Amino acid sequence: MTLPRRVAIVEVGPRDGLQNEPGTVATDVKVALVARLRRAGLRRIEVGSFVSPRWVPQMADSGEVLRRLSPGPGDRYAVLVPNLTGFEAARAAGAREVAVFASASETFSRRNINCSIAGSLERFAPVTAAAAAAGIRVRGYVSCALGCPYEGAVAPAAVAAVSRRLAALGCDEVSLGDTIGIGTPAQARVCIAAVAEHVPPERLALHFHDTYGRALANLRACLDLGVAVIDSSVAGLGGCPYAQGATGNVATEDVVALLHGLSIDTGVDLAGVEAAGRFITAALGRPPRSPAAAPAAGPAPPAA
Repeated sequence: MTLPRRVAIVEVGPRDGLQNEPGTVATDVKVALVARLRRAGLRRIEVGSFVSPRWVPQMADSGEVLRRLSPGPGDRYAVLVPNLTGFEAARAAGAREVAVFASASETFSRRNINCSIAGSLERFAPVTAAAAAAGIRVRGYVSCALGCPYEGAVAPAAVAAVSRRLAALGCDEVSLGDTIGIGTPAQARVCIAAVAEHVPPERLALHFHDTYGRALANLRACLDLGVAVIDSSVAGLGGCPYAQGATGNVATEDVVALLHGLSIDTGVDLAGVEAAGRFITAALGRPPRSPAAAPAAGPAPPAA
């Protein structure tokens, strides 16, 4: 296949990035961050998570964040939900898109959510059914697609099996995650090709972490396989507690720079994303992790 003419970027920093922060980020800051990302042209933004605040206290205000946002036509603000209880809370807050998460590694599933892969998928059946009845989109995540911190290598067939099940349950899109950033371009291509035999590539997304600095190479290796959706995190926010030195999702700034360098349209203004990155990292008290943003690093703009 040839390179896609356009790639949609799913910005996950306000959820996947901020949920790993050691301290609480003010609701006003989260809402301002989403607004800045939207002004930069990002139309799909994951803004929160309706998991138990006991386990993820940084996301305890997700309902308030969602209620304070005003999506325009074409905007998609998604939230993560672990089960039907989380889904109902998200729907009550006005969510029009939710995401569920499974793993391709049995050990990771049990360590991360205290449940088997089969058990986690059973939990999602009522969620996808309720979402379909309410006209709410559902996205599915598959973690450990390119490797597990406990089991090591993960068979592409295992990733394909979980992806196929998520699609069958009603997930509009399945995002394949390199949770600990251990994958290589060759591994990534083999995995995507295996999954694409069961789920059309136009329904797949790439969610690669940059722990070992290979995320951009892995993304580039998959761009001619028919996948045209990439998850990324502004300023490289986030991290992974399962890999020493993990630096979280690949930075949105770097992904946009890569795609624009390949003449692939994103609809995103790189300077605007860089500004959003400076805003949130100033609020967090550290510089952006994105090499693409480094030359533009400077004082943050005033709060919105």
